Amino acid sequence: MHKKELRLKYKALRAALSEEEREEKSLVIANQLLRLNIWDKTYYHLFLSIAEQKEIDTEFILQILAGKDKEIVIAKSDFTTGIMTHFLLTDNTKIKKNEYNIPEPINGLEVPVAKIEVVFIPLLAFDQKGHRVGYGKGFYDRFLKECSPETIKIGLSFFEPEEKIEDVFESDIRLNYCVTPNEIYSFD
Repeated sequence: MHKKELRLKYKALRAALSEEEREEKSLVIANQLLRLNIWDKTYYHLFLSIAEQKEIDTEFILQILAGKDKEIVIAKSDFTTGIMTHFLLTDNTKIKKNEYNIPEPINGLEVPVAKIEVVFIPLLAFDQKGHRVGYGKGFYDRFLKECSPETIKIGLSFFEPEEKIEDVFESDIRLNYCVTPNEIYSFD
């Protein structure tokens, strides 16, 4: 399937989830992450969920990261430039939803991309080769291109992979892992 078709399909599948299913699957995904060999790092980039889009609730992952005393980095998106700026999440960080209902930091201590070691990536769909489909604005594509090749890229999905995304670009950056409630997928 092509990205456009996959976006429609997976938005509909997510919309069909009850709030209880969303919470339960989000908790299972967070617990699955504990099985990955990623916990020796310091800087973890996490997206704050868009509840209105029925995204995975990352609050559980936030609790794991805080419990492990990790540095948590969150982003603010500039829709005119298509660029994300990254900030350290602290007790003083003020969060506000933007016009797309994305919870973002208002201000804070900026973190250079070079420091980020693990990125948890929102997505709508992914395939068996580690390619992903997001909302199509390219924010994560641009961000991941700036990251070090050693940065661990972890997709989070309620659903299992498609066999193949047809319209992948050579410049698309693949995931290292994708975690679903049922399985951890690893890509070379």
